[in-house]
Parts: sequence; C-alpha cells; structure tokens
Amino acid sequence: MDITDNMKAQVLTAALPYIQKYSGKIVVVKYGGNAMINPELKRAVMSDIVLLSLVGIKTVLVHGGGPEISQMLGRLGIESKFVDGLRYTDAETIDVVQMVLAGKTNKDLVSLIGLSGGKALGLCGIDGGMIKAKKLTGENDLGYVGDIVSIDTAPITNALENGYIPVIATVGTDDEGQFYNINADTAAAEIAAALNAENMLMLTDIRGLMRDVKDESSLIPFVRLGDVDSLVEEGIISGGMIPKVKSCHAAVSRGVGKAVMIDGRIPHSIILEMFSDEGIGTMFTA
Repeated sequence: MDITDNMKAQVLTAALPYIQKYSGKIVVVKYGGNAMINPELKRAVMSDIVLLSLVGIKTVLVHGGGPEISQMLGRLGIESKFVDGLRYTDAETIDVVQMVLAGKTNKDLVSLIGLSGGKALGLCGIDGGMIKAKKLTGENDLGYVGDIVSIDTAPITNALENGYIPVIATVGTDDEGQFYNINADTAAAEIAAALNAENMLMLTDIRGLMRDVKDESSLIPFVRLGDVDSLVEEGIISGGMIPKVKSCHAAVSRGVGKAVMIDGRIPHSIILEMFSDEGIGTMFTA
C-alpha cells in the first residue's frame, strides 16, 4: 500500500504528544533475543533507536549476546553450560564473553546505528568502572557470573550529553580487576534505576506476559508490582519469565517510571510501544 503525504502527516501528528512526553527523558532499551539474530529485525531496532534519539529522547541501549557467545565457544571447542538458565562462566568462557560482548557484538551495534543515521558510543561495564560487580553466590556455583554492586552513571551521561547513544555490553569488574559476566536483564534494570529513567523497554521473544503461554490473546497488558507474587503463585510467571519479571519489578520499585516487556520479533516494536496509547506488550507499574 502506498502511503500518501496526508497519511504521513496524520501519523506524525498522532506521535507528537508522546514525543513531547519523552523529550529530554531517559529511556533504557534492553536488547536481546530473536531481534538480535534476524538481520531485518536488527535494522528495524536500530532505526527505532535512532529515531528516538533524533526526536530528543535520551536513549540507552543495553545488550546481551548469548547466541554469539555460544557460537564462538563452539568454534573454540569449548562447551556451553547453563545452570538455572544462566551461563556457567569459567576462566576460558569469561575471556570469550569479554571478547564477544565488549568487542564484536558491541561494535557491530555501534556500526548499525551509524548506518541508520545515528551517533553511538560503544561501552562496557569495565569502562570507567561503570559496573562494579562481585561473584554471584547461590545454591549453584556459576563461576565468573557477577552480581552488580554499583553503577557509575558518569560514562553514560557523558555520552548522552554529547549527543551519543550509549551502547553498553554487560561485563563488570571488581576492585581486584576480575571480570564478571552480568545478566543483561539485570544490568538493564540496574542502569535504568541508576539513571532515574522514564521507561525501560525489554525486548523478548514472546508477546509479553501471558496467562496461557500458548495463547497470545491471553496477554496481560498491565501488571502492578503488588500483583507479581500472586502471579508467581498461580504459575503464570514461571521458568525463564521469572528473571525478566524480576528485572522489571526491580526497575520500577527503584523509581523507573515504568518497565515494559515487548515482542522484539515485531518490526518497529519500540515505536509501536512508545508512540501509541495501546502499546503492544506488558507494562509493569508501581
């Protein structure tokens, strides 16, 4: 269908209130899943992020890179191991995580943003001591998987103030210089809270939180923080959804305006969520 000039004008006019609402505010986008693998979706996400930046929204991109890490480990003959959904990270693996996340994946995204007409600056948690971490402890030893101790926002805000889109790889370090692999969902929530962000968008491989995972029409559009425990008890929040919901909960409970889980498989899902009343995912609010 050809889009007329009149239709374009109507779309822009409809988006104006949302642009005004978010202009000058910080939005953190957690990027991963299928949208990070599919080339067309990748370009759509980068163009959405550039658009947000160009209309005055201070956009921060926090990314994972699990599939690329697994691919590189396979090339090197190192087995990928997972415990409770988290990558077991031994001494060999943390070197690969650092190389892939802070190197190839991060710089590929910076390049794509540049090709889409934006200005990006690649960072990782090691830069300027941005993400201080310690070894994650629990029932199972995960090796060099880190728990965030603190976030220094100066490298991020410096980039934003100079017109750059910060692209952040989630590798952290402790005071002894040991590197740690940080879960990207957790890092995005901590960064959003430290920046007092207006919104955190989490791109996933499903529509959002659903009462029945096999029925997309059962999408739950709004969740208040007080409802999370009951949804866990009912089994609606379970498995791999638990850490994602925990991250949304953590962000909102620490002052982020809202956190929204959206389907990264839908082209331009960020724009559809940000610039419409209906939205397309599950919004977590206080």
